[in-house]
Amino acid sequence: MRKILALLSMAAMVLTYSSCRSEDDFTESIFDTTTPAVDKSLATADFDQWLYDNFLVPYNVEVQYRFNFTASDMNFQLTPADYNRSQLLAHFIRYLFYDVYTKYAGDDFMKRYGPRMFHFIGSTGYSPTTGTEVLGTAAGGVKITLYNVNEIKPWSETVNYSGDDVEVLNERIFHTMHHEFSHILHQTKSYPVTYGQVTSGSYDPINWQERDSTTTHQLGYVTHYASSATYEDFVETLSGIITDTDSRWMSRIINASLPGVRAGDKEQILTLVDSLGIDPDKADAHWNNFTIYEESKYNEIEGTYDPTGRYVLDRFRSSEQTVNVAKTAYVAVYRYSNPKQFHSFRNEFLPWVSISSDDSVAGINAILKKIDIATEWYTDRWGLHVFELRKEVRERQDSINTYLHSDEVEIYKLK
Repeated sequence: MRKILALLSMAAMVLTYSSCRSEDDFTESIFDTTTPAVDKSLATADFDQWLYDNFLVPYNVEVQYRFNFTASDMNFQLTPADYNRSQLLAHFIRYLFYDVYTKYAGDDFMKRYGPRMFHFIGSTGYSPTTGTEVLGTAAGGVKITLYNVNEIKPWSETVNYSGDDVEVLNERIFHTMHHEFSHILHQTKSYPVTYGQVTSGSYDPINWQERDSTTTHQLGYVTHYASSATYEDFVETLSGIITDTDSRWMSRIINASLPGVRAGDKEQILTLVDSLGIDPDKADAHWNNFTIYEESKYNEIEGTYDPTGRYVLDRFRSSEQTVNVAKTAYVAVYRYSNPKQFHSFRNEFLPWVSISSDDSVAGINAILKKIDIATEWYTDRWGLHVFELRKEVRERQDSINTYLHSDEVEIYKLK
């Protein structure tokens, strides 16, 4: 009883003290209690201020260009991102990514759905186990890690980006960015289950990297990695539409069409080519001057080459050339012969492609179906048109050198 009374007495004293103190006027602290947004004492203060003004304030996005050991994947031996290239990449992300989505989806879109952090890594994330490399990752729908930053062509007062430089930028950085951002979007609003049903029996999450391009395309996937899982397939298709080159798309279409197409596919192929903004009749393009070869596999028992029943697009092989293809437990030897030359995609190749009713033939038919499902989801759920984004990105990339030497781009030196 005494303990209870003592506790009540102490509580009363605390309440009395608190009520008295609440009437007091607080004076300013003798210490500096403000925390500056940017540490001006750092050698990188100017760039840090630019990031604060262009990413943190408008989008609540942190760009970690300094090497963050604890936030890095410990499975890889990684190197920091170059300071000069990090600045250039940040400019590219604003110009080719944020500004594009903002233009077509409005000011609030990237504020609501954009990532909350970018983490730059200078080197690649190479896996010696699978022989593959990681180009980027998305964590929890809030963080995108980008590797290979040090492969970007560095900025200088006289720098000019060639078509090859832009292709490297697309392949190593921006395909990955749109891939990872598409993950964030479909984790917010799920994609239709019908997408995964198109090629449900051929996904391979373990050995996808062992498939060559011909196999991948003829199974109905736009890339090797797309064949690893449904959700990877979905985002690879979307990011491929936005960033992949005309040459890459036409090679993909030709490869996927070689086993045969379904009735009506030829017309849809030309519609796809037109939607991608590709000129199918471009005179100096590889798709109007290419060769396909008949594939035969070496039969060790008979000592002969047996036809596999498929054709392979390869502009760099010659007739009767043999190729050793290393697999997990053996080496398969293939011969490519019976070359067929085409000088017109529209007038020679498409008429040559056979119409097939074989249900096992996926190829271009599956790719066309997936594109329809993915682009319809993009429009219905987000109000975005993927082919429109592709056109905008291409136009900006075509004028990338003008942008690089404009007042919008300033590369700060270390103080």
